[in-house]
Amino acid sequence: MPSGYRACVVGLGSMGMGAALSCVKAGIPTCGIDLSEARRAEFLAAGAEAVAASAAEFEGAFDAMIVLVVTAAQARAVLLGGNGAAARIKTGGAVMVSCTQSAGDARALAADLEAMGVTMLDAPVSGGAAKAAAGEMTVMASGSDAAFAALRPVLEAVASKVYNIGPEIGQGATVKVIHQLLAGVHIAAGAEAMALAARAGIPLDKMYDVVTNAAGNSWMFENRMKHVVDGDYTPTSAVDIFVKDLGLVTETGRSLKFPLPLASTAFAMFQEASNMGHGGEDDSAVIKTFSGIELPARKEG
Repeated sequence: MPSGYRACVVGLGSMGMGAALSCVKAGIPTCGIDLSEARRAEFLAAGAEAVAASAAEFEGAFDAMIVLVVTAAQARAVLLGGNGAAARIKTGGAVMVSCTQSAGDARALAADLEAMGVTMLDAPVSGGAAKAAAGEMTVMASGSDAAFAALRPVLEAVASKVYNIGPEIGQGATVKVIHQLLAGVHIAAGAEAMALAARAGIPLDKMYDVVTNAAGNSWMFENRMKHVVDGDYTPTSAVDIFVKDLGLVTETGRSLKFPLPLASTAFAMFQEASNMGHGGEDDSAVIKTFSGIELPARKEG
């Protein structure tokens, strides 16, 4: 790691906090930006160099910045809006933009940053909060060799796998959109299976145990359907996140004139769950779109 190397993580949610803590554990002086006072306090207590609600509150500049917000609009606002964080990136530094967004949004943001002299890596991530906390995220990135080189210390700190998709901004975003197609369809299919089990009178804990030890299992089933079995819909990733992400999937298909029947069905299911008032619940709450079934209640204590 170059002498004096500093990083900043924008967005200290479940993934951003894990990434920020991984940078600290790797010995990288790291600042954090978040609107939540509680999250800022948590990161400061864990070894942050400094925390703030905006980049304007920091002194000096950063070699690397990781933007782990939810939407393309949020990424653009924090980097280029009032007190934009992009102005705090050193010459020769780079920003890793890790929200799930369309290829077009990624290209537009990169172009505007380039006009300021800031290099961007189009670098969505996956792995969930646990992998982020362990410094074992998967990064699917596209961009210049210079961007990869500038961000190498933080990539090594936060990820166990870094895929160089290619030099063209937007390729990383597209790979993440395709990944989210699978993730959303797997959750929807798992919910449908567990709903059928409930209708048939099969105890859901038994059904879950069978599937997770048989060929029909997937990572998303094992992770998300446990929430259904426990009756706990505290969000780690909310229904409305998949309304957004599967919306990007269907828009990508439409732009390529490519049919996506399963993704379109899953998208409709998540939209219905949100319409029913479950948008802020865990994405496994898509199972609540099925009527005529009784789901496990959350166990107290």
